[in-house]
Amino acid sequence: MNTFMAKNKDVKRNWFIVDADNKIMGRMLTTVSRVLQGKHKPEYTPHVDVGDFVIITNASKVKLTGKKMKEKIHYYVTGFQSGLRKRMVGKTLETSPEKVFHRSVKRMLPRSRLGKDMLSKLKVYAGAEHPHQAQQPKELIIRN
Repeated sequence: MNTFMAKNKDVKRNWFIVDADNKIMGRMLTTVSRVLQGKHKPEYTPHVDVGDFVIITNASKVKLTGKKMKEKIHYYVTGFQSGLRKRMVGKTLETSPEKVFHRSVKRMLPRSRLGKDMLSKLKVYAGAEHPHQAQQPKELIIRN
């Protein structure tokens, strides 16, 4: 009896779509990160990227629990001296919600080249429109 190990050439990738309208962000993104890693498949192999593509629409209409919209702070560095800047998550969600989603999912994935490949399969859009109709994405069910 042999242990099955997936190969890159044998992986079949599916496309899933998630509507983020009135969904809780953290609970939704944990499911999304599992799909990007491929942990929902029986042929999951830790050292091979077996995950699927995920499209998130209506990212600007997502909900955060508690006081996170007003009190949670994202820090970033400009690259210059004294270049540490901070911004409220609510403000970032208004201007560019894609950044908040990418940052959150990136921290849930492995910190390696494999994690970067997984993150490239995430497509986030602020509105309901997306250019991936030809891939015929299936609805990804997320329980709150």
